[in-house]
Amino acid sequence: MEKIKYIIADDHKVFRKGILYTLNADANLQCIGEVENGVQLLELLETTTPDVIILDMKMPEMDGMEATKRIREKNADTKIIVLTMYDDENFILHMLDMGVNGYLIKNADPDEIIKAIYAVHETNYYFNDMVSKILLKGLVDKNKVQQRTKNNIQLNDKEKEILRLICKEHTNTEIAAKVFLSQRTVEGIRSALLEKIGVRNTAGLVIYAVKNGIAE
Repeated sequence: MEKIKYIIADDHKVFRKGILYTLNADANLQCIGEVENGVQLLELLETTTPDVIILDMKMPEMDGMEATKRIREKNADTKIIVLTMYDDENFILHMLDMGVNGYLIKNADPDEIIKAIYAVHETNYYFNDMVSKILLKGLVDKNKVQQRTKNNIQLNDKEKEILRLICKEHTNTEIAAKVFLSQRTVEGIRSALLEKIGVRNTAGLVIYAVKNGIAE
C-alpha cells in the first residue's frame, strides 16, 4: 500500500508532537510537514502535496477557517480533517459547507484519528456519531436544507443508485464495480450530482439523500 502523506497544522507544539507520535506508529502514514499556522500551511502547500491535512481551527496569523477557504479555492482534492476544541453545531455545519472532509474534537481517541485519515483518503469523508447526529438534527431540517440545495431536483434511477452508494461510504472504484460503469463515469456522475443538487461536497449529498428518503 502506498503511504498516505499528511501535514499537521496546529500551533500547540506539545499537542502536535503527541499526534505525530501516535500516527508514526502506523507504517502506512507518513508526515511530510508540520506547521504552526495557516500562513505556514499555505506556503508549504506551494511545494508539497499531501493526501490529508490535519487542521486546527484556532491558530495565530491565519486560522483554520481562512486556511480552508484558501485551500479550497485552489485544490478540491486534498482531504481536510479538522481537529479542534470547537464543538458548536453551527460551526461544524459551516466547516462542512466549506468543504472539510472530517471533523474531530481534540479529545478524540487516537485510534479514531487514524480511522478518520484512512476514511477520508479512501471514501472522501469521515463522520463520527457526533457529526452524524448534528447533520441529521440540523441540516435535515426543511428550511436549512432548502437554503443549501436547489429546488425541483429530479434524479434518475442511476443517479439515485450512485447516491445511495456514496452514502454507504463506497469509493468511486467500488461504486463503478457495483453499477457496471467506468470509474471516470462514476466520478463524472458524482460531480454532476454536486452541481444538480447545489451542494459543495459529499456531506451535502448525504444530507440531501437523508432528507429526501434516498439514503437507506
